[in-house]
Amino acid sequence: MVTKTNAVPGDLVEIELSKIIYQGTFLESPEDEKGLILLKLGTGYNIGLNKKDILGIKVLKKNIEGDKVVEGILNQKDKPNVAMIITGGTIAAKLNPKKGGVDWLTSTEDLFKYYPELFEKVNVVKVEVPFMKASEDMDYKDWQKIAKISEKLLNDPNIQGLIITHGTDFLHYTSAALSFMLRDLNKPVVLTYSQRSIDRASSDANLNLRCSALAAISDIAEVMLVGHASQNDDFCNAMIGTKVRKMHSSRRDAFHTINLGPVAKISEDTIQPLLDHNVRNPKKKVKADVKFEEKVALVKFYPGQSPEILDFYKKQKYKGIVLEMGALGHVATKRSRQGWTKKLEEIQKAGIVVCGVTQCLGGRTDPLVYSNGRELLGTGIIYLGDMLPETSLVKLGWVLGHEEWSKDKKVVKEKMLHNFAREINERLG
Repeated sequence: MVTKTNAVPGDLVEIELSKIIYQGTFLESPEDEKGLILLKLGTGYNIGLNKKDILGIKVLKKNIEGDKVVEGILNQKDKPNVAMIITGGTIAAKLNPKKGGVDWLTSTEDLFKYYPELFEKVNVVKVEVPFMKASEDMDYKDWQKIAKISEKLLNDPNIQGLIITHGTDFLHYTSAALSFMLRDLNKPVVLTYSQRSIDRASSDANLNLRCSALAAISDIAEVMLVGHASQNDDFCNAMIGTKVRKMHSSRRDAFHTINLGPVAKISEDTIQPLLDHNVRNPKKKVKADVKFEEKVALVKFYPGQSPEILDFYKKQKYKGIVLEMGALGHVATKRSRQGWTKKLEEIQKAGIVVCGVTQCLGGRTDPLVYSNGRELLGTGIIYLGDMLPETSLVKLGWVLGHEEWSKDKKVVKEKMLHNFAREINERLG
């Protein structure tokens, strides 16, 4: 049984048991498990070993991440500078074996210790942490905070691009919000994530961050979401912020573009643009346009649904509704026992803006193909083509947040159909 060792957390060690020898990184033991030693194997997995079973611990390589070493690596003048905004999520969490849970990464030094590969291509010279939240706990006020901080960082001449780390579940809402709120974008804005934490062998965090670094110093001046393109650690896709959606609950390649291909393919060392894009222009000054009307809703229609659901939104004084409709843009009409035509006319006369999108995701709305679509179009619904439901909700809130636009429905319609951030694919048949 081993009782003492000169190994400290971060050292590469060799631990000898009676029948097997393990190599890995020495970790701190939980406070309530003093008889246990934790080891991170080369595979990325952590194992716990009883001290009474250990015959010896040999230090193979000391942890050299002292303050001077970190400082030197974080200030290499030959690398381009980027800034980061950390908002929470799995990618911003580190294992704390002392308490059996996780702590947040909140500094450049923390990032270096857990994601050293990120610093191979860039200097992370500024880290902002406006809040630490799961994405389901965020709302438009959080989008506004991120946009305002982004404005400041993007207008700093010493910063070439911006990386934002975020939880995955509702990341595409934030990417859409920033796409509208950051006007006259001059540099890349890259949102990224991790489906699996850094202490897991299958973590997607390192590749996502390495690819995000290349995207952030590229000439692609777009709001992008960067993440695994497949289950393998081979390359990432950079996806336009208004045309991306989380399509799987747990896979590493959870995010996909809808009705538009990736704007770039990125490996650890190269970035290959695939679409026309806005080009970096540091002479521009970004303006954070963060006006937003929170009284907007996303309503999904299903067969047999009563139109009386719309009375709730009328009573609660909602300003706008995005209606997820069937296929080309249909809900039950006058032919149905639960027809929606009359109620849609009623709420729009009361001042609620109603926009129509398709539940199909692929393809676009077209109310002129069938008579029921033409009947619904006659109520005043604004059909949004192939705009994604989540993007449509965010855009409607942003448009209605501008008092000078919201007073006139004709102006609202004009703005909703105007392509601010590639949210509508006008070439889609």
